[in-house]
Order: sequence, then C-alpha cells, then structure tokens
Amino acid sequence: MTQRKIILLCILFAFVTVFSQEKIKQSINSNWQFYKGKAQTTDIENGKNVDWEDVNLPHSWNKSDVMDDQWGYYRGEGWYKKTVFVNPSWKNKSVYLYFEGASQTTEVYINGKKLGSHIGGYNFFSFPINDFLQFDNPEKGNQIVVKVDNSYNENIPPLDADFTFYGGIYRDVYLVATNEVHFDMSNKASNGVFVTTPLVSASSANFQLKGIVENASNSSKEIKITTKLFDENNVEIANITSDLKLKPNTKTEFKQLSKAIQNPKLWSPDQPNLYKVVSVILDKKTKQQLDLFSAPLGFRWFEFTADKGFFLNGKPTKLIGANRHQDYKDLANALPDALAEKDMQLIKDMGGNFVRVAHYPQDPTVLETCDRIGLLAMVETPLVNRITETKEFEDNSLEMQREMIRQSFNHPSVIVWAYMNEILLRPRYDEKSAERQTYYKNVAALAQKLENLTREEDPSRYTMLPNHGAFDLYNSVGLTKIPMVVGWNLYQGWYSGEFGGLEKYLEKHHQVLPDKPVVITEFGADADRRMRSQNPQKFDKTMDYAMLYHKHYLNAIENLDYVAGGTIWNLVEFNSEGRAESWPHMNNKGIISWDRIPKDAYYFYQARLSKKPIVSIGSKNWTHRSGVLASENEEFYYENLEVFSNENEITLKVNGQNLGSQKTKEGSTIFKVPFKNGINLVEAFSTSNENVKDFVSINYTLYAPNLNSKKYPFENIRISLGDKRQYTDELMNQNWLPEQEYKNGSWGYVGGQVYKMPGNPQIPYGTNKLIKGTENDPIYQTQREGIEAFNFDVPDGKYEMTLYFAELVSGNTREALAYNLAEKSVKEEKAFRVFDVLVNGELLLENFGNQNYLEPEKAVEMKTTIFVRVGKGIRVDFKAKTGKTILNGIELKRIF
Repeated sequence: MTQRKIILLCILFAFVTVFSQEKIKQSINSNWQFYKGKAQTTDIENGKNVDWEDVNLPHSWNKSDVMDDQWGYYRGEGWYKKTVFVNPSWKNKSVYLYFEGASQTTEVYINGKKLGSHIGGYNFFSFPINDFLQFDNPEKGNQIVVKVDNSYNENIPPLDADFTFYGGIYRDVYLVATNEVHFDMSNKASNGVFVTTPLVSASSANFQLKGIVENASNSSKEIKITTKLFDENNVEIANITSDLKLKPNTKTEFKQLSKAIQNPKLWSPDQPNLYKVVSVILDKKTKQQLDLFSAPLGFRWFEFTADKGFFLNGKPTKLIGANRHQDYKDLANALPDALAEKDMQLIKDMGGNFVRVAHYPQDPTVLETCDRIGLLAMVETPLVNRITETKEFEDNSLEMQREMIRQSFNHPSVIVWAYMNEILLRPRYDEKSAERQTYYKNVAALAQKLENLTREEDPSRYTMLPNHGAFDLYNSVGLTKIPMVVGWNLYQGWYSGEFGGLEKYLEKHHQVLPDKPVVITEFGADADRRMRSQNPQKFDKTMDYAMLYHKHYLNAIENLDYVAGGTIWNLVEFNSEGRAESWPHMNNKGIISWDRIPKDAYYFYQARLSKKPIVSIGSKNWTHRSGVLASENEEFYYENLEVFSNENEITLKVNGQNLGSQKTKEGSTIFKVPFKNGINLVEAFSTSNENVKDFVSINYTLYAPNLNSKKYPFENIRISLGDKRQYTDELMNQNWLPEQEYKNGSWGYVGGQVYKMPGNPQIPYGTNKLIKGTENDPIYQTQREGIEAFNFDVPDGKYEMTLYFAELVSGNTREALAYNLAEKSVKEEKAFRVFDVLVNGELLLENFGNQNYLEPEKAVEMKTTIFVRVGKGIRVDFKAKTGKTILNGIELKRIF
C-alpha cells in the first residue's frame, strides 16, 4: 500500500471516529404525510378517516388561500406523520427531536405516546425522546405524529398584526444524538453554551464561556473541557482547559475565561472578521471525545448614545438597512435556507449594514449569514399591537423572550433584543374608560418585566421597544422610559402629514427624551411595481411617489447626528391577508418584490450606500410603455428616466445616440429621453469608467393625437378610467394609459367625475377594495361615474372593444385597517344603478346594473365587435335610468 493511501485511510478513520463520538444531527424533512383539519389522535396514528397528502418539510398549509379572492385563511389544526428509523446504537446515547419552527402550537407524539408540546410559532424547540423510541426492532421504525395549530389564541402572541400567521412545520426538523455526557441540550433548544467578550479594544480582547454539562449516565464521570479559539485560517489563537467531576444523572455548570488576546481582528460590517470557538468534552479516564460545541466569535464593542447616535468599535456608524419578513411568493413562510441567506445578501449588496429581524425570530440561517457577511442585527419577539391581560399571556411572552435570547445568543451580529412592536396601536376598551387606563398600566408592567428579563439574560446587548407614531401616548404610558433604545415606526408623508413632519417628530423626541437613543425602526411607502405616474401623489401606490419618500427619509437619517439609524419597511413585499390594496393581500412597501425583483428604491439605496461602483437604470422592469404625442409630426415621446449611481457622472445612449453626460446628485441623475415607436435600447455608464454600466430594452408604443394617423396607424389601446397613473398588466405585458378628456380626432371620455371612496382621505382617487375575479385590481379600483360617453375617432375597419366594470359600492362595512391611521370605517349605502350602453347608436347593454351583471366588488368584462364605416369612428354612450353610470376601463383592438 502506498504512503498516500495509508495517510488517506488514517484521515478517513479519524473522521469516522470523531463523528461517531460526537453529536449526530440528521434532518428528517423528507416524505411526511399531512392532513389539514380536526382529527382524533388515534385516527391519525391508525390512518382511519384521514386522507393523507404527501409533503416534504418545510411546509405550510397557507400557500394558496392567503392570496385568493376570499377573506380569511385557514387557521386551525394540521397533522403530520412520519416513520423514522433510528440506529440501534443510539440506545446508549441521548436522542432529541429538534424543530426549528412550527406555527403556532405544537403537540408531538411518538409511537402513540405524547412526547410534549410547545407554544409559539417562531422559536426553536426540542424534546428528549429516548424513553419513547423502540430500539429492539429497528426495521419497524418509530412513528412520529405532530399536531400543529395556528388558530387564534388570546393567550399567545401575536394576537393581531399586519402580516399573515401561516400554519405548518415551516422550518427544518432534525434528530440529534449525542453521548450521555454532553453540553446541555435541554436549555430552551439552545446549544447550552454561551460566549461573551467581556473586554474588547483595538489592542486587546478576551472571551468567556458559560454553560452546562449534562451527565445522563448512571455513573460518575471525570471530564476535561478544552476550548480553543481559531482564526479565519484555522490557526489556534487561545486555549482554555477545565476539569469537572460529574455526578450521575445531573447537570453541572462551568465557566471559562481566556487570557488577553493581543491585537484582535475586530468584527464590523466592513470587515466581518470571525473567529471560531471550539469546545470539546473529553473523558479523562477513557480519553474518549464525548461532545463538541462550536460558535462564531466576533470581537467588537458598540454603544448607542442619545446625542451622537451609534458607535461601533469606537467609530461613529450610521445604522441603515431594512426589516425582513420570512415569506416568499408561492411558498408562504416555508422557505429553504438558501432564500433566507439570499435576503441577507440583498441587504449587504444594497450597501446596508443593519437588519431588523421583524417581527419575530427567524430561521437560524438569517443570523448565521449576518455573522458571516457583516450585518448588524436586531431581533424581537412577536408581541404586536396589543396584549391580553392574563397570566398565561404574560408567561408566554416572557418565555418567548427567554427562548429567543438563549437560542440566538452566540451571534456577534446581534446588538439589540426588542419586544412589543406598536403595542398601543390597537388598545382594548373604550378610549376614555377606566379600563383603558388600567390596560395601559398592565402593558407597561409587562414591558418592564420583559426589560428586566432581557437585561438579566444578556447584559451585554441593548434593549428596544419599537412604537408607532403616537409620541404623547407612548410617553405618557411610560414605554419610552423602559427600554435602553426607543424605536419609532414613522410614516410622515404616507399615512399622515407631509415629509417635513419627520424631522419635526424626531426633534420632539430629542427635546423631550434627551437621554434616550433613537432608531427609526420602520419607514416606507407602498410601491406597486406595475404603476407609475409623471405627477405622483401621496397614497397613489406608484413607484414614483415611493422614490420621493425614500429620498427624503434617507437624507433625514443621514443628516441628523442623534438618529442612530433606520430600517426600511420592508426589504421585501410580504403577505398580509387582511389588506385590500392595489395588490390585495400584500403589503407593497418592500423595496424588492415578493419574488425578489428589486424596485427603483433598492437601486437608489445601493447608489447611496454601496462602496462598489454602481450604475442602475430606473424602472428597468417596465419594458412595455406607451405615450401620446403632442402632434403627429413628432418622432419621439420624451420621458424622464432616472439613473441611479454612486459615480460622479453618467453618460446615456439611446438607440446608439449619445445623449450626453450629467452629474449625479444624492445617488441619481434624471435624463429626458426621446423614445421612438418600437424597441429602444437604453445604455447608461460611468463617464469615467465605461465598464460600470447598465442597459435595458424598452418597447414603446406611440399614439398620435389623431387616431387616423398614417404615420402611427392605430392597433390597440387600453385606458384606465378615473385614473392618473399608468398600469402594466404583467401577464400580458400590456400598458394601460390614464384617462383623458375627449378631443376631436382622438379618444377620451365625455362627462362624469372621478370616483373617490368615502371614509379614506389618504387615497387620492378610486378605492382600495379587493375586486373579485381579476388579477388586475387597479383597473377596476378606479372609475369614472356619471360618464356620458367614450369616443374613439378611429379609421374604418373591424374592431374588438372590451368594457370593464366593477361596482365599488357594496353596502357592506369592512373594518378599517389599523395601520392606515387616517382610514375610517364607513357604513355604505347599497348602490342601485341601472343604465344602458349604446355603441354607435345601437343598444349593447340594456338595463345594465346591480340587479343583473353588476355585482358588488366583482370584475365584469363585456366584449363586443364593431364595424366602423364612413368615418363614423366609435362612440359609446352611457344612458342613466337609475343612479349614476360608471366605467372602470376600456380597451380597443383593431382586427383589420
């Protein structure tokens, strides 16, 4: 045998030996059976009266129903069943069943016996299972049955929130086997050892371990715990050794403190230098390696101040990043680890240095990635909007906080533990009642208990309580005085007020609470990627208004020294089943879409924050556009195009023509671009470095003001009535133009007025109601009521015309969303309208109205064919009989 083979075999033997002596962790995600609904445990175990579905984990049963046209989604029981085969050699080990997350209450059975239960949908949990396993007949296996329930429960937070409470075993599940002597596996599903850095400076640092060793055997043991610190090159930097005597069936605490490490490489977002702590338990008698613990270690120190913001390693650092929810299009919250890692990388690539893990602890991959790539993190428990004044709710809240801290303790990226997001948003009882005041006192009392627990569990990090913008309320209740840092979720210029109200609000905090550090924990504006406007208005949901919003907020955060930082709400769009917006069931404030396509705001932040050269063309996903020329003699339609860049100067080419160069200001520059009819190639590049560039191909449809134009022959057009925005149907790649008043030779409406929903002063026009039977809700959410006619002065030929209607007045009262602070619940009078629709004098729809096709909040599409002769064009007349006429959209296509 050659020397090389001998060495290879020795390495292989050593690996197998070590592996067999330490923890064995294996996922059991594949080949589960699932049943949605109530059932008896015996029926589940025996398979009677149950229709099973084959699934793999992670899994959620709410992947589809949260996006359908029906309000509500399934909140109830779901059952999972799987047979696992356990190695007979594990009989002499300690075996655990480990869940990374299941929502929201979980009961576990093994071989017909109840193993245990867990409350809470976002933390990890585990159970020792040796006593429940059958080792003697390994081929038979062991049946695991898991009951998960995401039903509303007054004693389990979150009670109410602007996100969906998905059900299911939506993260990984593992079997873990370790020797009888091991680091504590029963400490709130943590790894039983906690690493801190008591002293850190640029010249010297040390680290400390505290933990528990469990001896699950029936005999005494003498062990040695050896802890080593390795740098990024796996060079040993430090070594600590401790001897322990373990009594049978007991747990023993230990603590280790390293000597000073000279000139440590500090951890920061710019240089996320990570060391590795590795601790090994060795049996002193047999020399057997019994267990191993490892964790990342980052040497860093940090401080929040009330006047100068945040400091990391002694340097002023503005915390700028984003919040992150854990769901994804078509997956609910059952994401593979790679997508969690991708989201953190998106923040890093944006140039961000901070993530708020909101509003609950998330997959362990999130913080693991933050440690590795360099993102500071804040993590919080899911107490949102309100509390329940019961002992059970309090106990569950405290337990969730304790679990979160212990499970995520060994992550150098974490700098803040938070709790109680916007907890006074939806208080109980009447506003001026004595019960309301008692409720406020109980909220403050629970906050103080959470604060005390957090500081006791981890005095090395800061605490935070994020509030909505009711400053005087939170201050009077005392919630601004309890945490170490106050977070404000601020939406001036969106839900209420104007942009300038942001600085006034922050200055008020600074004046009233001069000793309290502040972070803007949320700020954002809805941005439906399908909608744009050349004259954006507050709450129009366009990409353009959102850009104005983000530019103002970033400037304020960067310019105010006492503001420690801010986190955008939100990194990605996320599902909120109760919302009825331009995209129903979605919160569109994400700067990245639900399927992870960046919006303009993402490129803006990247241009402002990233240190890498950036050039990005705005609205690059808006590839099909249209515009109406001022005169038939024009060759181009001129439209503003924004280019985002951190380069000093940008050069733009369109269809090979150089449009010149422009200086950037605060992350962007705007070119006035001539678009021709058809395909337009737009190229943007740094004037000083042509390799830093971006390009996009835009298909532009030009409409002449005269539809009889020979130069721009009419083919088709789509118009959204009562609308001032352009809208893109993404499925069909079709652009919808906003309405215009009729002019001779062109097209447009005659008479009527723009519909505006009563009770919501935020929405400038139309409604935010969900319209059933369509994916293109914005087309139906705006309308012109009282319309008299719509004209197309098209040339002779055959045309297909489609009319789009939706009755926006239902007679129903739907509770106003608490998050839309200006919205009020208004009792609607049920609409009753009847009208005729005539095309070129011929009756198309007779007595059209609520008694037949026009059902409340449902899309109605009427298509017809028209022959235009002798230059008559097309005139659609609307003749009211009862109530007002309406039209939501109109489409015309030439056939020949």
